[in-house]
Amino acid sequence: MTGVPLNIDWQQILLHLFNFTILFGALYILLYKPVKNFMEGREAHYADMDSKAEQALADAENSKASYLKKEKEFDDEVRAEKNRMSKEIEAERERRLAAARGEAEKIISDARTEADREKNEIIESAQKEITGMITDAMEKLTLEQTASDAFDQFLDAAEEATNE
Repeated sequence: MTGVPLNIDWQQILLHLFNFTILFGALYILLYKPVKNFMEGREAHYADMDSKAEQALADAENSKASYLKKEKEFDDEVRAEKNRMSKEIEAERERRLAAARGEAEKIISDARTEADREKNEIIESAQKEITGMITDAMEKLTLEQTASDAFDQFLDAAEEATNE
């Protein structure tokens, strides 16, 4: 060994440096590239998952917006149908009310006609009864006067017969 201070063997250092370079190269080839590829793949996988999640979120937002739009359209349809049905019900109610009024007017008209007919019958009946009563009274009065005149004639004849 030649005058190397502190017992440093340059050949050993270079050999170790060479071994280290080979080890580093081998580890770089055997470990760094696969780990780097794995990490890049993992990063790509997570980026893909992130983009899929963003796409799913966007789809969900679109679905939600579509659902809200359809819900609003359905509510509008329900409201329109409700208004239409209300109008139909109101029209039917008016029609039935008009029919009921017509029927009520017919019933009232028929009742008035019947009442007038019964009134006329009662008046005719009362007139017949009154006429009959007047006729009976006149007959009685006539009979009484005739009977009274006959009695008076009888009495006059009896007086004359006694006076003679």
